[in-house]
Parts: sequence; structure tokens; C-alpha cells
Amino acid sequence: MDSSSDKDFYRLLGVARDASQDDIQRAYRKLARQYHPDVNADPAAEERFKDVSEAYDVLSDPQTRRRYDAFGPDFRQVPPDVDPDAFRRGRATAGAAAGSGRAGGGGFSFPQGDIDIEELFGGLFGGRAGRGWGPIRGADQEAELPVTVEEAYSGGRRSVALSADDGRRSFDVDVPAGVTDGQRIRLAGQGGRGSDGAPSGDLYLIVRIMPHPSYRVQGRDIYTELRLAPWEAALGTSVPIDTPGGEAKVKVPAGTSSGRRLRLRGRGLPHRRGNAGDLFAETRIMVPDKPTGAERELFEQLAAASSFDPRRQR
Repeated sequence: MDSSSDKDFYRLLGVARDASQDDIQRAYRKLARQYHPDVNADPAAEERFKDVSEAYDVLSDPQTRRRYDAFGPDFRQVPPDVDPDAFRRGRATAGAAAGSGRAGGGGFSFPQGDIDIEELFGGLFGGRAGRGWGPIRGADQEAELPVTVEEAYSGGRRSVALSADDGRRSFDVDVPAGVTDGQRIRLAGQGGRGSDGAPSGDLYLIVRIMPHPSYRVQGRDIYTELRLAPWEAALGTSVPIDTPGGEAKVKVPAGTSSGRRLRLRGRGLPHRRGNAGDLFAETRIMVPDKPTGAERELFEQLAAASSFDPRRQR
């Protein structure tokens, strides 16, 4: 979880700053297939995949992309009502302090490059520090914890390294099985240091489920593509499908068209206190790019024998 303040998300994806959402999605899918740890054994590929996934996560959301364009790598730390021009002037005034990554009370330098709000907007806070107010508890702090879909499904123990004012610190974090995007994991006493013997604040790790080349997660539900041959879709079949929890069988009813969602109950993200999410297999009918002579002949026979007109179907 190194600071991403020196990363340009557009450059990571290889797209222009005015790229369309379709261009961004195509670029991500190409890079995800290239660097995903399941297909690339190079140790550097996993880190590259995480960088690409973070870039896509930011740029694929129009609102988040606008904030990134306005505020740069520090966009997550800027309050929503801050004017972009005032922010840029404040950064110029703060100089090196804004890039130092301090978060008050000896805080951590998080992946998006935290800035010192006291230094950047000091006049707005009345300069509270060092006024003899007695012991002050350390500030609570936040950092994002990127996890794969598989990690979100199964959980496990993770080592997390963060840069702090007093050096780099590492933590062992228990990621619960079934963790969802945006969920907070609390590390008590690991936040900003307190003053005059006061306790330290807490560190909250905000889970971010990284984009995946095969799965899309919404809440606890997982969506994946199920490719079918025309005869499988027409006649019905039972086919194996990969899920984060292992292989499963999905029954395809006869007469299935592209875009139909087939639900596998309880095969989404688990829930310790409630019902697990579902997995939805979204069908897509595929045809041979270059049919053989025999395949072409059979398709021609079907075309001659069938009265089916897909353009009349609703």
C-alpha cells in the first residue's frame, strides 16, 4: 500500500485524460487479462494489477473521476465542499507540508497521499495544537485496503504495510469472509499518536474490492458471464461454472437467449449473521468465428428448416 501520489491513473491505463468510459473499460480489461496473478506468474505482475485496478476503480466512476481530475491524487482527503481553485492555492501556500503525508498526531502516509489539514487550512481551525489544552487523544485515521474478489469471499490474514512519520509500520489484519466493498476494519490504537500521554486513535481500513476480469460484485451478489453455444442455449444443458467458492453446476433452460440471468442461490459473498449473496450467470450466446464446412452446412439446413425470426421476438 505505497503512496499513490506519484501515480497518474490515466497513464497507468494508457488512456488520454479525455478518454470515454468505454475506452477506459477496454483499456482496463486488456491490462487485467495481461497482469492478473492467475495468468501471469511474474511477481511484479500482481503489483501492476493492483495499480491498474485502483486506476480503473477511480476513473470508471464519473463522480470519483471528476474529483480526481480536480484535486489529483489527494482527492479522497479533500472535503466535498472545497473549491478546486482554493485547494490549489492552499497547496501552493503549504508547499512541502502538503506533500509530506502527515495526518496530525504523527499519522500515516496513506495510499492516496494524506495532507496535513491543519497546515493547509490552519486559519479555519484556530490553531488548536499546542495551546495547553492538556492530553488530547490521537486522531482516528483511515486507509484503503484493496482485496480481490476471492479474498472477499474466503477471508484470511493479510499483512499490511503503511508509511508513517516514524518509519514504515506493518500490521497483520484479519479480513472477514464475506467482507463487502466499503466495510471498515478497525485496528484499535493504531491511528494518530495522542499528546501528553493520551491514547492513540484508531486506524480504520476501508475495504475496496478490486475489479476482476471474471466477476462483478454488487453488494453481496456476484455476476459472471456464461458463454453458451447456440445449441446449448436452444436445447438446454447443464454446464460447469467457476465461482469464487469453487466450481458449480448451472442449469440452462431450453430456449435461453443472451442476457438471461441464471441465479445460483447462496453462491455470492457469505454473511456471518444473515443470508449469503447470490451468484448470477449472465448468458452470452457465441458462434464460431470460422465455422467448418460441416458446421456451415448444418447452420444452412437449420436456416432453411426454421421459421424462427428473432427480430419479431419481444
